[in-house]
Amino acid sequence: MPAGSLDAPGAPAARRLRAWQRAALEQYFDPERDDRGDFLVTATPGAGKTTFALALARRLLDSRRVDRVVVVAPTDHLRTQWAEAAHRAGIQLDPTMSNAVGPVRADMQGYVTTYAQVAGHPMLHRARSTAKRSLVVLDEVHHAGDGLSWGDAVREAFADARRRLSLSGTPFRTKADERIPFVSYVDDDAPESEGGLTSVADYSYGYREALADGVVRPVVFAAYTGTSRWRNSAGEVVAASLTDATTKSVEALAWRTALDPRGDWVPHVIAAMDERLTHLRECGMPDAGGLVLASDQEDARAYAKIVQRVTGEKPVLILSDDPKASKKIADFATGEERFAVCVRMVSEGVDVPRAACLAWMTSYRTPLFFAQAVGRVVRSRTRGESATVFLPAVRPLLALAAALETDRNHVLAPPPSGDALPDPGELDALPPAEREPGGPSEYEALEAQAEFAHVLHGGRAVVAGGPEPVSAVSDDEEDYLGLPGLLSPEQTATLLAQRDEAIRKRTATARPPREEAVAEPPAEDPDEATWHTAALLRKEIHGLVGRVAAGRAMPHASVYAKVRAAVPGPPSASATVEVLRARRDHLLTLV
Repeated sequence: MPAGSLDAPGAPAARRLRAWQRAALEQYFDPERDDRGDFLVTATPGAGKTTFALALARRLLDSRRVDRVVVVAPTDHLRTQWAEAAHRAGIQLDPTMSNAVGPVRADMQGYVTTYAQVAGHPMLHRARSTAKRSLVVLDEVHHAGDGLSWGDAVREAFADARRRLSLSGTPFRTKADERIPFVSYVDDDAPESEGGLTSVADYSYGYREALADGVVRPVVFAAYTGTSRWRNSAGEVVAASLTDATTKSVEALAWRTALDPRGDWVPHVIAAMDERLTHLRECGMPDAGGLVLASDQEDARAYAKIVQRVTGEKPVLILSDDPKASKKIADFATGEERFAVCVRMVSEGVDVPRAACLAWMTSYRTPLFFAQAVGRVVRSRTRGESATVFLPAVRPLLALAAALETDRNHVLAPPPSGDALPDPGELDALPPAEREPGGPSEYEALEAQAEFAHVLHGGRAVVAGGPEPVSAVSDDEEDYLGLPGLLSPEQTATLLAQRDEAIRKRTATARPPREEAVAEPPAEDPDEATWHTAALLRKEIHGLVGRVAAGRAMPHASVYAKVRAAVPGPPSASATVEVLRARRDHLLTLV
């Protein structure tokens, strides 16, 4: 039997692999490949890197080429996730071993650790990985470049391991003096690399290929602009639009002000995402969830309060220092909550297949982090699902989104129209938007307004009401918002723009007055004043639809269609309280 054949030991599991995973295995076991012990795979987030790594480990264990598997993961949560996945693959890995424990337990085939643990005691991990012939899996290997000490520790711990498999969600850049161990490089010719290096994978599987294979969902990027106002160190009030900032420093401050929880930009975008989730839940994805990505824990807590205020539902708050963070992630992944607010806890490796919307409320803007975060909402379950990312309309993020968008449209081929975005390679990255010391004397955010700007299609900015006439968007078309191929880019942009004013009114009623402002009596408008009641009614309707669907063995979408036929009106997201109450009462007669 030839070495590395798919009919070799472990082949029954291999036959269940995706095509790219089988191809990567064949390449790994290619007898002509230089078996130097190192192999780097870059595969788009959501493609199944963990499954591939465990299939390879199973093959190597079954063929007795290795006797132990060591997995190095970025976070403690991923240790448990790796161990559970390994158990399903028939490999027993211990995720609980600390540096205070010596040898690996005899009833275990290996263990899962973190980069931080390896850096804490590299010689211990060296002893464990050389005591038996070992395969070391370096998950998201770019973390070995988070500091010279980490890279040195990984090299010291695993240089003598029999085999090493490195995994990453996308090719990554590295400074010339900070090479990550066991990775091959070429010179990076990009202007912003400043003489750096780019990783070279032994096998690559990009977003374009994954989308064509149905492994990931198509993603639509909805960009929001708006005017930000802040007071500078000279006491002057400055106003600038996210899309029209004249310099990088002004753009950075406008972006920072937009993300301030005290302004109107964040509530507006959260309300837009809430409406998108409602559509998804009404049209075949009843458990659709949304992730709000914050820069730090302070902002995350503030955003969680905004989500509750705007939607009427308390989100799941996931913070790194919370001992229950891992359980919260697992519960959200299998639950029905609409929103989770987090910092970096779900940026990479975490599997939440029902997450279909992402609100980018952070100043992070590296290509690797962007791809990892967007990867949380593109994991495909069934054909027809789509993902939507809501983001500030600033140059660094638009360039990153355009790169992924271009890959998407190589597969889905949108019509060639709209305003072209600048070449991503021509855009300068903004400096980090870190919090400045000194408080209001140096910088003080005053307010920020949000306004829908455009959607991205094939690297183009498509605005509402473009040069070509746009046909009316029906309710049925509206249900497919964000699914490329069913709505044109112009229709999608027009629809989002049309809903923008209604969202602005909704968030205005949910906004608490600023402490320094003199509150004026609100205008008498029953519909605007009852946004909270409407949110509760939508939630009640969703629960009743689930009960009717279960009792009558009908799809959720069919029940919603019957309800809208019995009680005519717009979709739930834009229906009045009167219509919602009528639909709720109608459903009660069917339960």
